[in-house]
Formats: sequence, structure tokens, C-alpha cells
Amino acid sequence: MSTPDPATWFAQTFGLMADNVSQAVFGKDRAVRLALTCLLTEGHMLIEDFPGTGKTSLAKALAATVKGNHNRIQFTPDLLPSDVTGVTIYDQKTQQFNFHEGPVFTTILLADEINRASPKTQSALLEVMEEGQITVDGVPHPVGRPFMVIATQNPIEQAGTYRLPEAQLDRFLMKTSIGYPDHEATVAVLADASTRDRTAAIQPVITSEVVAQMSEIADTVHVDPAILAYVTKLAEESRRHPNVKLGLSVRGCLALVRCAKTWAISLGRNYVIPDDIKTLAEPVMCHRVLLDAEAQFSGVTVDDVIGQILDAVVPPSQRAA
Repeated sequence: MSTPDPATWFAQTFGLMADNVSQAVFGKDRAVRLALTCLLTEGHMLIEDFPGTGKTSLAKALAATVKGNHNRIQFTPDLLPSDVTGVTIYDQKTQQFNFHEGPVFTTILLADEINRASPKTQSALLEVMEEGQITVDGVPHPVGRPFMVIATQNPIEQAGTYRLPEAQLDRFLMKTSIGYPDHEATVAVLADASTRDRTAAIQPVITSEVVAQMSEIADTVHVDPAILAYVTKLAEESRRHPNVKLGLSVRGCLALVRCAKTWAISLGRNYVIPDDIKTLAEPVMCHRVLLDAEAQFSGVTVDDVIGQILDAVVPPSQRAA
């Protein structure tokens, strides 16, 4: 029996992972595939959605699928940075300072309602999201691989919340919503009402070492210079759009290209096509494009603007010379 090529193996494994997670998150194939793409691109996801749509189930199912751990932090106004990262405590017996790990030391971290914590506590996640480590009293502590933050925001009840600054929003690879399930999926959930926790029955499909291997394979996907030029034009168009105050940054362009690589190989291709960029433009760009005040008051949405940007920039029809 011949060994499948890396792209075929990646697509098959990705499909197994998606099917596994979907046992806990019914009828949300796109959200599941986006979350897996985020994980395998070694990024983090921001979910803005209503309570009870399956955000916790998604995080737990992802952790179970990759044979990892899952921690959940409920962000509140009185939460301290040390409650997230951990703290150094002096041991009188040994006369030494010992570091006690916080909940951030896990595979999948669910930061629930992150905008309810103070900016100081929110910023405790900045270093670990960017560098995969936290520094306490000048000593770095790696959290290991894979590591993914799934942060949530509630689009209602904004009183008493602290809006995430643009610099922190930019650290999230994607922003999306799960949404309510459709009629058939809702009926299936209700029919299984006797099961309190559907994630408890999920068995690992791969190990954390394989996640790192898949990330390395995704990095090798070919991106033609014409695609890179297309992404650059999208960023330039976002910056000069009349309703946009802050357009897509270079970090955002890199995020779009990296996500497109993982998305392409999850479909069995070892090269990126313009449709990959179009598919991922909204979840990658929506939290990085900031509208001006007049556009917001006029009812213009970020999704509308991203659609206009995609319409204004013609995708490449052939490879660059």
C-alpha cells in the first residue's frame, strides 16, 4: 500500500478532526473548519456570539480531538493578571520562590467574555498569544505546543465591559460567530437532551505532536506571487476605502496568507487559489478593519465594507510571470 502524499494525508486527517468536533457542535461545519484552521495555523480565535451557542463545547471538543487539556477562565472585572498567568510564591521550607502555573498553561484556553475584565488583565494574554510564553518576575515560562486561545465576547449587555484595543484584536488570527443551529440541528440537540456533556464521549484523533507536524506541512503550501499581490491590493483598498478609519495591516496580510495555506491543504491542494482568500477574508479582516464614526452612525457594517473591497479588487486569473 502506497503512502499518501502530504496534501492528501493532511486533508484526510483534517476531515477526521472536523467530524470528531462536529459530534459536540451540531450543524456548524464552517465554524468547526475555521477553528481547526486557526489551530493548525497556530493562531487564536475571537468568537462574538450570544450565550448558549456552543462556544465552550467547541473549545472542549478541540482539546479532546488533539489529546490535549482544556481550561476555562471566566473574565470578570475583579480578575487579576496573576489569576491568568500564575504567581510566584515563597516556600519557607525550601527558602525558594516557586512558580505556580495559572490556567493559561493548557492546550486550548477558553477566555470567556474577555471584554468584562480590566485592560490590565486582558493584556496578560498578549505575550502568550504572540510568543507562546509568559514572563513572571523576569523568568519566561513556555506554555508548550499546541496552544490556542478561544476568546468570547457577548454582543449584548455591553454595560461595564472594556473594549479590546486594536493592538490586542490584531493578535487574534480570526474573528467569527457560531450562531444558532438550524432547525434540523436543533432537533438533533433536543433529541439528545439526556446527554449533559457531548464532549465527554469524544476520543482523540491525533496527538499534539501531530498538530505541530501538520502546521509545518501547511507552511510548505505554495502561494503564487499573483496571490500575494492580490492580498496586498485588498489591504491597500481597505486603507483608502471612504468608510474605513483603520485598514488591514501587514500583520493582517500575513494572517490571511497563512490561513489560506492551511485552508487550501485542508481541501487537498498544495497551492492557494483566489477563492481561498475570498473565503477567509471576512473572518480574518472583520476585526482588523475599523470604520469611521460617520459610517457606523449611518448603519454601515464591516461585512458590507469587506464585500465592497472584494468586489473592487479583481482576483488574478493566471499565475504571475
